[in-house]
Amino acid sequence: MRDENLPALCIEVFLANYQKLHTDEDSLIRENCIQPVKTIPTLDTLPDYSEKGKSLLKEAVAIKLNGGLGTGMGLKKAKSLLTAKDDQTFLELIIKQVLSQRQHFASDLPLVFMNSFSTETDTLNVLHKYPEVFTGQKNIPLSFIQNKVPKILADNLQPAQWPEDSSKTWCPPGHGDIYTALQTSGILDTLLDQGIKYAFISNSDNLGGSLDLSILGYFAVQDASFMMEVADRTEADKKGGHLAETREGGLLLREAAQCHDDDISDFQNISKYRYFNTNNLWIRLDRLKQHLDEHHGIVDLPLIQNKKTLDPRESDSPQVIQLETAMGSAISLFEDAIALRIPKKRFAPIKTTNELLGLWSNAFVLDDNNLVISNPARDLGFIVIDLDKRYYKNIDDLSQRFPEGAPDMLECSKLVIQGDVKFGCDIKLIGHVEIINGSDQQMCIESGSTISEDVIA
Repeated sequence: MRDENLPALCIEVFLANYQKLHTDEDSLIRENCIQPVKTIPTLDTLPDYSEKGKSLLKEAVAIKLNGGLGTGMGLKKAKSLLTAKDDQTFLELIIKQVLSQRQHFASDLPLVFMNSFSTETDTLNVLHKYPEVFTGQKNIPLSFIQNKVPKILADNLQPAQWPEDSSKTWCPPGHGDIYTALQTSGILDTLLDQGIKYAFISNSDNLGGSLDLSILGYFAVQDASFMMEVADRTEADKKGGHLAETREGGLLLREAAQCHDDDISDFQNISKYRYFNTNNLWIRLDRLKQHLDEHHGIVDLPLIQNKKTLDPRESDSPQVIQLETAMGSAISLFEDAIALRIPKKRFAPIKTTNELLGLWSNAFVLDDNNLVISNPARDLGFIVIDLDKRYYKNIDDLSQRFPEGAPDMLECSKLVIQGDVKFGCDIKLIGHVEIINGSDQQMCIESGSTISEDVIA
């Protein structure tokens, strides 16, 4: 890490996490130590704090987490460079969202990306195509780079070696690294020097997450140091992290990697633990600075052991452990931390090709501010899509089987595909549709077809 000229603080944090790696129990949050959250305010039932929020825009910044490569979908480039909607990438839509907000709010709203060492160059190339985004930055850089740490071999806990491509031996340390990277990049001090106090942080693959004036106003009125936007868990979310309380009533986040095997049934009980972290977070930067100064620059977050292959595209490459932390876990470090229950429209992330196909379809549209919303002409709720991973997991496979784009799914509630199926153009799906191809030959759905509440085998 020294040879790579990584900051001393980054090395110190990594070594602390490496020590935790040897004691798995330290990273676990046992069921007998926590309890369900009792009550959380709901955004839709709160008064409108927009006027308060508008008065604070000069003290606010939007930070987007943009370090992911989308390796889970077979990508080698920044995930935000994927086509998201109407032939525009995630990155282009984020830029247009902020430009629209600046115009609508008649205010300068700085935009900052936290990139990884793998996404910085590609992101800046796109940003420079929009010179107007530099206006309103208040001398605040458009990006900073999160740190990198060594991948650890699972069998002997030594740093991984990969002579074919040494870059494969490094990984980002999770978005919890934002607290270290804000310091080592100098961005935190720059923001504070410019009078920026309120930071809204969200993922670049969540096009529903943007700085909301009423939420900003509410956060300020509560005078909290940290606020997490949470949403109701469904069956589809039961394997993801959830919000909970300590026995003393403090808020905490428990991720799947921090769950003991004996506690799995409770962890996945969505009636018991009703809320999940959307990774839309609000932080008082002056209070964060105070916490960092009091703890020698370190935000002590629970360790997450992310187990993968050394080369994500090579399943036979060595098994490694990526030492990561989640930025939402910091909710337990601030005694005055709060949570806010939001509608699902503020949380529309794209983690798999299932969700990407839905986004491509007419089940979702862009509003006047370039935010992704459910199509107003649709009254079926969020569409459910389940594609056979053997044929649709990677973006290239998805594109080959939907060469004309997504079918018309305005009236489709659920789409399930098993086997290899290719779609023509002008296809309409209605209701619950299942398409099953059990043969070893590709099935083709003819152009112009309409499939309604049917199982095609």
